Amino acid sequence: MIARMWRGWVATDRVAEYVAYIERTGLAGYRATPGNLGAQMWTRDLGDGRAEVTTLSWWESLEVIRGFAGDDIGRAVFYPEDDDFLLDRETTVTHHEVVAR
Repeated sequence: MIARMWRGWVATDRVAEYVAYIERTGLAGYRATPGNLGAQMWTRDLGDGRAEVTTLSWWESLEVIRGFAGDDIGRAVFYPEDDDFLLDRETTVTHHEVVAR
């Protein structure tokens, strides 16, 4: 199993709105892709007007991630309204082999 992780930063007062947006776009896209084993989104208030947002998804293999992300699986996938929300973002994702559960 492969864990795929991405982080971005939004204004704290827009966290709920961004989470709802990503539920409809990114997380729905993950979950609709064959080979996806689940997805979560985490938030953390940084106390300075920003919140860190992390998405974590689980996949059967690196190969099935291509069905969601395309050939360059290390590049983050963005959606049309992301620019309206994100103050900053990672443009890449990390992949980790899940070795114990």
